[in-house]
Amino acid sequence: MAKLYFKFGAMGCSKTAQALITKFNYEERNMKVLLLKPAIDNRDGINTVKSRIGLENEAIAVRDDENLYIKYVKEYSDCNVIIVDECQFLTPEQVDQLDDIVIKHNVPVLCFGLSTDFTTHLFPGSKRLFEIAQSITEIKSVCTCGAKATVNARIDEKGRIVTKGSQVCIGGNDRYIAMCRKCWLERQVKESTR
Repeated sequence: MAKLYFKFGAMGCSKTAQALITKFNYEERNMKVLLLKPAIDNRDGINTVKSRIGLENEAIAVRDDENLYIKYVKEYSDCNVIIVDECQFLTPEQVDQLDDIVIKHNVPVLCFGLSTDFTTHLFPGSKRLFEIAQSITEIKSVCTCGAKATVNARIDEKGRIVTKGSQVCIGGNDRYIAMCRKCWLERQVKESTR
């Protein structure tokens, strides 16, 4: 029985690398993989999924107004598995559409992404995945203090913590640092007194 999987973690925990390794494992067994990513994530190119360790692959970019169920039925119904990178940027409706593929076509869907933004609030796509995914797995990351990183701290051009702004700001190591909540709170206090 196929499932909707949500594999989440803080920045830098190897979500994308694991998504690409999973794709390789399916293809090594002669299975067809549909690799998707939200079009809003264009930092490595609109149709490229790239990990920090250098793994990369071509993907189908999806806009937030696209119906993923209809796209699957019309264009990709021959695939054996769907893998989604940066799934936090999906709309809740798109998450439901992916679950419809699982239920109606018995195709597993593996979603990799962040759970929360830089203010520790859930992304809409991630929230929906927590609500309906049949399998939820945390991919762990580590703060510089050694504790488990749970916060995707946004930083400005001077390396200071940012606490206000748009929920979506595309970036990698240049814009975000994975931290434990304690270090994140302490750093906010320290930087506000400068």
